[in-house]
Amino acid sequence: MGREFLGLFDEWAESYDKSVAGVDPQYKAVFENYDEILHQVSMGSFGNVLEFGVGTGNLTGKLLASGYDVTGVEPSKVMREKALAKFPELSLYEGDFLEYPQNDFSVHTIVSTYAFHHLTDVEKERALTQYTQFHPSMRKIVFADTMFETDQHKLNMIKQAEKQGFSDLAEDLQREYYTTIPEMQRIFTSAGFHVTFEQMNDFVWLITAVRRSDSAITN
Repeated sequence: MGREFLGLFDEWAESYDKSVAGVDPQYKAVFENYDEILHQVSMGSFGNVLEFGVGTGNLTGKLLASGYDVTGVEPSKVMREKALAKFPELSLYEGDFLEYPQNDFSVHTIVSTYAFHHLTDVEKERALTQYTQFHPSMRKIVFADTMFETDQHKLNMIKQAEKQGFSDLAEDLQREYYTTIPEMQRIFTSAGFHVTFEQMNDFVWLITAVRRSDSAITN
């Protein structure tokens, strides 16, 4: 459920904001259009927002600036400290996509960026099922994450990273649980969502999923 990567999160916390700014050439393409990606996730949200994988609080800041009531969940203690330094009043809890405090609050939108790939495909499906059960007022999920059109496309990107000498990126693409568009389509559909995908850069896609009974929701 992503906990196996906690050590990496803690190590990355100090330099994360520099990474997303494109300073690291290995990950520059991964974080291309980063600010626009966060903007699109925020603009696609509504009501009370539950954010998973808060990290250093970059998406959180856009959500708060848009006037949303935000509750955050983040497994890394160091990342939580970074986020709370930016937003001291944020309701931020220790937890992950599958295990987090079930407080008595109403959730309308669930959001996340650059984090859902920490779950296996089986865990992704389990998480979506839980959200529909635990949060009956939840109507929409807006995620942005790295995924690939096909397994072959993923393999091609790994080979390209290796050819460029981007060993960290190549290792990352093989270590974590990056999935494909068809598999993500299946997972969201089976959980009761109508889902669409929009490519934001060579790695990241914007996922907008609306519960089928509420497919008329627009923002």
